Parts: sequence; structure tokens; C-alpha cells
Amino acid sequence: MQIKDAIAAERRELADLFDALGDKDWNAPSLCAGWTVREVVAHMSMGFRLSLPATLGELLKARGSLHRMTDRVARRDAAAHSPTRLSALLRDNAHHPWTPPVGGLTAALGHDVVHGLDVTTALGLDRRVPEARLRILLDDLKPRGLRFFGVDLTGVRLCAQDIDWSYGLGTAPVYGAAQDLLLLAFGRRLPSGRLGGEAADRFTAR
Repeated sequence: MQIKDAIAAERRELADLFDALGDKDWNAPSLCAGWTVREVVAHMSMGFRLSLPATLGELLKARGSLHRMTDRVARRDAAAHSPTRLSALLRDNAHHPWTPPVGGLTAALGHDVVHGLDVTTALGLDRRVPEARLRILLDDLKPRGLRFFGVDLTGVRLCAQDIDWSYGLGTAPVYGAAQDLLLLAFGRRLPSGRLGGEAADRFTAR
């Protein structure tokens, strides 16, 4: 129940934040490579709108590639729905039981939190994800998840500067806010200046 409540709160808070964005913001690049803010938000509601048969049909059209499928659907739906509608889809489905194929409710929370950060970090908005939600996700980090997102932490130790948390056995530290380190663990390249430490350049956008 704690995770379900966290998911619902995250979706409602993000919907309110998205409602306040201007046209320029909606069309700005996000941290999700190749997607605008509008496409990220469209993707966030895909699991609410597509039934399992429809999802499998889209996957078949993409010749079995999950990446191609999600990219095509996000671009299509971003063009089909207004920003107001995209925000409303997130708010109206705050308690929707959708979860990703792997990872259950924790993965669903991660999906919302990380994509929300894809938007707010790219736009330079100072939104802080509540620590309780971050800890659910940070404490669930596993090597297989890092591999899935193409993250190589060989020799690296992640060290949060705003909460008591670290991860990894390496001797080269990477310092940053906990939510920035979460983005790193989900395969994002952070804007310059958000990470510190001798290995920070490995995870910083150029």
C-alpha cells in the first residue's frame, strides 16, 4: 500500500506540474534521448490507454522491438493529444494498477519518478522527489537493472550528498543529489555541473 500511495501521489504532483508548462517547455528536449517533453509525458500514460492485446499488436508492428514500439507510440500519441489531455491522463489514472512487464509496483514507481525527472531536470525545474519515494527505488537497485539500462559502474561508487545513501564497491566516487544518481542508474546522462567526483565525466552529457 505504501508504494501504491507513492505512485498515486507522484502522478498527481507531476500532472499539476505539467499543467503549468508553456508551449516552449512541451516542445523542449528531455533527458530521454530523442524525445521531447511532450513525448515523454505521452509515453507515461501508454500503459493506461493500451490494453494488453493492443500493446502486443503494437509490438508485432515493431517486429518485436520494445524500443521501436514505445518510440513510435510515444511520437504518435504526443501528436494526437493536447498537453492538457496528456496531463489529465496522468492525474485521472493516479491509482491505475499498471506495472511494467518486470519489476511490479516498484518498477511502476520508477517509471513515473524517472520520466518525471527526465522532464524537470532537462527544463531546469527545481522539483525535489520526496525522499521516501527515492529510497524505495535506490534501495531496489540491482546489477541486472543497471545492465538493462546500459550503465557500467565498474570501479565507481555512487555517493548521495543530500541523504545517507551510497551504492557500489568502486574506489572512484561520483557525488550528486540522490535523484540525480537515480537518473544515472537508469541510464541518463546528466547536465554538466550536477555530478562531482573523479568519475563524474563518465555520466555527464557532452
